[in-house]
Amino acid sequence: MKRHEYFVYILTNYKKTVLYIGMTNDLISRLNQHGEKFNPESFTAKYQCKYLVHWESYQYVQDAIAREKEIKKWRREKKEDLIKELNPDWKFLNEEVGG
Repeated sequence: MKRHEYFVYILTNYKKTVLYIGMTNDLISRLNQHGEKFNPESFTAKYQCKYLVHWESYQYVQDAIAREKEIKKWRREKKEDLIKELNPDWKFLNEEVGG
């Protein structure tokens, strides 16, 4: 039986002034879509959010959806603290995950 994998991720723009939280079942493809401005009218295209700074993996889609909703409700400071836990320098992680 195939194991499903779902991702909750945080993107930012080059200057790290904007944060975007998303969820997907294919992180690499989704990062490529953000980078190519797949939807030119989207928030990520408008604010040039294409740099991955945080991601988490889940086996069950309902867990990933719940986590995405949880993080979206947080204040910016708490989101920044989450990023700094595993990525204190806010390195762009796109290449590390293959995006």
